[in-house]
Amino acid sequence: MDKHFDKERFKETVRDNVRNLFRKTLKEATQQQLFQAVAYAVKDVIIDNWMATQQVMDKEDPKILYYMSMEFLMGRALGNNLINLTAYKEVKEALLEMGFDLNVIEDQEPDAALGNGGLGRLAACFLDSLATLGYPAYGCGIRYRYGMFRQKIENGYQVEVPDDWLKNGNPFELKRPEYAKIVRFGGYVRVEYDEQTHSNRFIQENYQSVRAVPYDIPVVGYNNNMVNTLRVWDAEAINDFQLDSFDKGDYQKAVEQENLARNIVEVLYPNDNHYAGKELRLKQQYFFISASVQEAVAKYKRKHSDIHKFYEKATFQMNDTHPTVAVAELMRILLDEEGLGWDEAWDITTKTVAYTNHTIMAEALEKWPIELFSRLLPRIYQIVEEINRRFIVQVQQRYPGNQDKIAKMAVIYDGQVRMANLAIVAGYSVNGVAKLHTEILKKQTLKDFYEMMPEKFNNKTNGITQRRFLLHGNQLLADWVTEHIGDEWITDLPQIAKMKLYADDQKAQQEFMNIKYQNKVRLAKYIKEHNGIDVDPRSIFDVQVKRLHEYKRQLMNILDVMYLYRELKEHPERPFYPVTFIFGAKAAAGYRRAKLTIKLINSVADVINNDQSIGGKIKVVFIEDYRVSNAELIFAAADISEQISTASKEASGTSNMKLMLNGALTLGTMDGANVEIVQEVGEENAFIFGLSSQEVIDHENNHDYDPTYYFNNDPDIRTTLMELINGKYSGGDMELFRELYDSLLTTKEGPADQYFILADFKSYDAARKKAIEYYQSQGDWAESAILNMASSGKFSSDRTIQEYVRDIWKLKPIKITVDPESFEQEL
Repeated sequence: MDKHFDKERFKETVRDNVRNLFRKTLKEATQQQLFQAVAYAVKDVIIDNWMATQQVMDKEDPKILYYMSMEFLMGRALGNNLINLTAYKEVKEALLEMGFDLNVIEDQEPDAALGNGGLGRLAACFLDSLATLGYPAYGCGIRYRYGMFRQKIENGYQVEVPDDWLKNGNPFELKRPEYAKIVRFGGYVRVEYDEQTHSNRFIQENYQSVRAVPYDIPVVGYNNNMVNTLRVWDAEAINDFQLDSFDKGDYQKAVEQENLARNIVEVLYPNDNHYAGKELRLKQQYFFISASVQEAVAKYKRKHSDIHKFYEKATFQMNDTHPTVAVAELMRILLDEEGLGWDEAWDITTKTVAYTNHTIMAEALEKWPIELFSRLLPRIYQIVEEINRRFIVQVQQRYPGNQDKIAKMAVIYDGQVRMANLAIVAGYSVNGVAKLHTEILKKQTLKDFYEMMPEKFNNKTNGITQRRFLLHGNQLLADWVTEHIGDEWITDLPQIAKMKLYADDQKAQQEFMNIKYQNKVRLAKYIKEHNGIDVDPRSIFDVQVKRLHEYKRQLMNILDVMYLYRELKEHPERPFYPVTFIFGAKAAAGYRRAKLTIKLINSVADVINNDQSIGGKIKVVFIEDYRVSNAELIFAAADISEQISTASKEASGTSNMKLMLNGALTLGTMDGANVEIVQEVGEENAFIFGLSSQEVIDHENNHDYDPTYYFNNDPDIRTTLMELINGKYSGGDMELFRELYDSLLTTKEGPADQYFILADFKSYDAARKKAIEYYQSQGDWAESAILNMASSGKFSSDRTIQEYVRDIWKLKPIKITVDPESFEQEL
């Protein structure tokens, strides 16, 4: 876009937007109004490319990917769109001439609250790569009004407040009421015999329904004029009563309709440890899937008359088990609306849907109570029952008399509908998201399915987009890399390997460490502003940022900080290099133990940060409301990347890749994608500790792990754990952290120390001390840091997407050319 960027016209557009949108002059406009004006100016350009993309798609009629996900953690759009339009620097300059700072304007944009953790951010990276590589795709999701929640820390505790991200509107979205769909819940299914076709017709009656209205958000490819679409569905009530007969019953019905619609899209992942929450979650899943599948079929039919070839033009990727109702919904449409027979419909469906598994832990694979599922989705349940009946016949033919196989593989069993089993039975592909994860799925979690249908299984190691997490998030480092090796890495990350030449170059090492220092100053400023804590940018920044979950072991991290602090107090004469321990994490609203861990981290921070006697050698910071926009600041500033999940529990992890790309060294277990990171960068450039995945699996299978052994035989571990219940970090309250203490030593709620914290504790502590020691040799550290960055080429989502396209989706790229005149007219 830079070739045609007309600076004066851009300024004029911003001025006009401020006047037309807000009836103000530039001087009078607020920062938020300026953001809106700039965003609409950028949207003007995007719309041209978006229309051009649609025209090429209409003309060439390519196969389209529908990437279905409950979450898309997009982050802020303005900066990313400018980067991908290659207009960031020009717009920054134009705004500067007008007296405005693009960074300040970017900060006015709320993060799009459409996701939570790695699953949603992966989906966002995938959309970025699909557009950049020129593959036609729709992201399909929900337009949550409030996202998950905005996290506030009050008195050390997580408090959830509504994340009203849409309160000023979203300038980049387009409402598309012409594509609205009706989605039905509840009621019952009446069967009537059709004399003409000699078959049964299934009619859902007495149901409640909502109108699904799509909002389209542009996904801009990098420097290629391509704009794909993230389509998120909003829910509206269907009020079809007449005013003249508006009695109380009608009014009641209207209120119910309004509430049904509002509840469905109100919030991401209702806290589903109670029945109503579970019901709402299933409603959300069916709501966006039904609307998306209906529209995919309608789009196909606008051009094609033979529904039997649907799979040649559309493929559905189900991101985890949440979208699995797509299997039964596509069957419903093919059977009930298109009038196909079962075998024809099943043939089309099983060539259309594919499934990505994101979890090893069996308890995380979704299951729905039959009572709930059949009451809420009566026709869908009938179809799932028939899929299950036919599949069990197949299992019986393959393994005669083997009840155990049926118990493990049936789609409906023991009062539950098992979504992962449905996805595998129907999917033409089942993939894990890191080599280790896929191997564990094949050998353990999904072993029976792998034995019966090995051809479906494949691995697609996750990736991240370097355009957001280096080019946008760390502009100093990005410019430095480009000065040395050119800018091809932006769309071909393996090119970054050329930086290996500079790893042992002293001048390059100093430049790298200086950039890291400047990024640490930037983060220190953010921490001072938001936490009121002074941190030293010369200290080591040791970072663990990710969802708070027991298997990710933030608890082990803070226990080790407590241990290091005690050592420092007991031996003030020993040299100790200053370290700032940085945490960022949201805990699910109903996840008590995770929330207590946040309180512990903040309580430890209060004690340590206010202890004058240690001279600021240890600081602990919990960054409130961790999200994409502050993640970019954190990744750029990190020295040590904490990837310490219990081996065999983390499917892949992606913060490990983002931190590596920004030149942090991994301190971690051999889990998830850490295994592949170490393969790429070499074990000498990482700090690996802990039990292996096989050792963990063996302990779990043999039930022979006893954490009290470590407690009784290691005085350091014992003293550290006692500090949880002796009031040291709780103002004398012996009970506050008792649950965390008990979770490590007793079997009150589940196995003691389920995630092997005590087994790995000393090994973790030693690896961390080794990292702190190594940092003091700045030349060696800089060399390892540059090598980490230069070895990250494999971990681009561009590579992941090319593998999905090659092995699963079989898409063809399209090329978009835009008349250069149109740019000048718009800007």
